Amino acid sequence: MKKIIFTLSLFVCVSGMYGQVTLEECQRKTQDNYPLVRQYDLIEKTQEYNLENAAKGYLPQFALSAKASYQSDVTELPIKIPGVDIKGMPKDQYQVMVELQQNIWDGGGIKMQKKQATAEADVEKEKLRVDMYALNNRVNDLYFGILLLDEQLKQNALLQDELERNFRQISSYFENGIANQADLDAVKVEQLNTRQKRIELSFSREAYLKMLSLLTGEELSPETTLEKPVPEKMVNAASEIHRPELSLFDAQTTGLNVQEKALNVRHLPRFGLFVQGAYGNPGLNMLKNEFSPYYIAGVRLSWNFGSLYTLKNDRRVIENKRQQLGSNRDVFLFNTRLQVTQQDQAVRSVEKQMRDDDEIIRLRTNIRRSAEAKVANGTLTVTEMLRELTNESLARQAKVMHEIQRLQGIYQMKYITNQ
Repeated sequence: MKKIIFTLSLFVCVSGMYGQVTLEECQRKTQDNYPLVRQYDLIEKTQEYNLENAAKGYLPQFALSAKASYQSDVTELPIKIPGVDIKGMPKDQYQVMVELQQNIWDGGGIKMQKKQATAEADVEKEKLRVDMYALNNRVNDLYFGILLLDEQLKQNALLQDELERNFRQISSYFENGIANQADLDAVKVEQLNTRQKRIELSFSREAYLKMLSLLTGEELSPETTLEKPVPEKMVNAASEIHRPELSLFDAQTTGLNVQEKALNVRHLPRFGLFVQGAYGNPGLNMLKNEFSPYYIAGVRLSWNFGSLYTLKNDRRVIENKRQQLGSNRDVFLFNTRLQVTQQDQAVRSVEKQMRDDDEIIRLRTNIRRSAEAKVANGTLTVTEMLRELTNESLARQAKVMHEIQRLQGIYQMKYITNQ
């Protein structure tokens, strides 16, 4: 039983280290791992705080003030009554006041503050989605770059096997006097060049894997294999565009609409209640030269018409911003359509080239075999035969490169259109 458990545990560990990964998994993990994703919560909290602050505008507002003053003259009674000493107001005056204000109607100002806070948060969220969406393109580049390196490493291994076979064949010719040392050296040089190329490809793959590991937040070992993606549906130049940038433009337009509505709030009247409690000298009885408490309560109306002077220009400014936003949206759609068309033509071009790849490989293989036969008969040099062997290898590399380029082009169109 313990042996079974140990075997299963080992299998799970090995599977985690050397398992297969897909493009969709890498994109999803990158979206979850990238540090920028934490800003979603920060935007939500900022919006929550702004809404709470706006709602507190309905709460009673307290104010405390104090003053001490001295004035050159005071109000006095213009008459004098014999036998009566009427003291006037003191020239030095003191007051401490607490005022409570309760908003009854502010013309919709608090409501507009809430709408503006929500609109600003929506714009920030959409900007963040645009930045997060751009990560998919970085993942695509790394993922397909690794796939291409994998195929090149496979072709490199095949070329090494072929060169090893030729080296053994040339060695037998050398023993029989058909080939010389220079022929063996020529094959050996090609073997060394191929090994150097493999080292270069291996280090490039390792670097790409490390970058992909940083994006996804998971360690990808050199033994990790990447699964070739299979597109669920094809994207063409006529496909609809659903990029997050369009949602950003919509959110910014909504924000401008809220700003325009907020202009009407500025010149509306405001009603409220107030209560003032004070202690000072003089009090409400100005003829009484002593400290006394008092209070005043009432209803207050304020109506500021100053904003009407700039209302027309403020609306024009918002309208200009709206037109700029519409222009930016049109430019974005135009450039995106241009990219889709360009990418669509690139995919079609690769697909057309792929039709001849197998035939080119077949012909190159025949030429290489013929060259080997000529070397055996002594009618062709080893150097010329190696050139044909290299051409055959390049033809095979071109085929796998076209396959990866086609896949990458299709997923690039999916990224451009967000299909």
